[in-house]
Amino acid sequence: MQDVILVSIHTRFKKIKLQMKRADGRSLNEPRSVTIEPNFMPYAEGSALIAVGDTQVICTATVDERVPRWIRGSGRGWVTAEYAMLPRSTVERVDRRRSTSGGRSQEIQRLIGRSLRSVTDLDALGERSIVVDCDVLRADGGTRTASITGAYVALELAIKKIHRANRIQAWPLLDRVSAVSVGILDGECVLDLPYEEDSRAEVDMNVVLSGDGRIVEVQATAEGSPFTSAQMNAMLELAQLGCQTMNAAQKVALEQRAA
Repeated sequence: MQDVILVSIHTRFKKIKLQMKRADGRSLNEPRSVTIEPNFMPYAEGSALIAVGDTQVICTATVDERVPRWIRGSGRGWVTAEYAMLPRSTVERVDRRRSTSGGRSQEIQRLIGRSLRSVTDLDALGERSIVVDCDVLRADGGTRTASITGAYVALELAIKKIHRANRIQAWPLLDRVSAVSVGILDGECVLDLPYEEDSRAEVDMNVVLSGDGRIVEVQATAEGSPFTSAQMNAMLELAQLGCQTMNAAQKVALEQRAA
């Protein structure tokens, strides 16, 4: 009987925690609003403007009939990315040269490229490259995860264009991919952190998932005390919820383009 009472108390406490509000009024398991505007850059083969809360990123996909030297003659294609923050995307000016060549930018663009390649059949793409540029217009936390989510939309639009033109025969995309941030703030697991929360979180974690919920990549760091496997599992569950929202926004954007 005592065990039943304890379980009941734990369940009620868990519900109370989820009802707690953050600075922006969201509950702990609630993502920020997400909108994706397809074909934002009309000259690109594929593009999208993604807004996750106050974070805004332009994602532009360019098809190049060349591939890197190390895969020439293989018949395989390549998908890669570049990432940069515009000079006043943050409170203080970001130096343009530092934004494009710094270690953080290189690490993020490699993450975006890996994420896109994880759902792309490079053999079906043929011997060509698709480069997705992610340029942050406004940064309020989660720029890398927003970039991945928007970059996928730009990539699919570009592939649809060359597929309709019969430049490729087989459809090369195996699934969608999206990403979201999670973390531990004031001892609680929270979903989709804006800068105000991210800057003081005890744990910062970025999760990249395929459309069917499989893990592509997890980046997790304890800014203070180490965290437990139970906390990590709780954050992964939140990330699954968050990526469902991202997937829904991707679907709306791509259906909007199809219409």
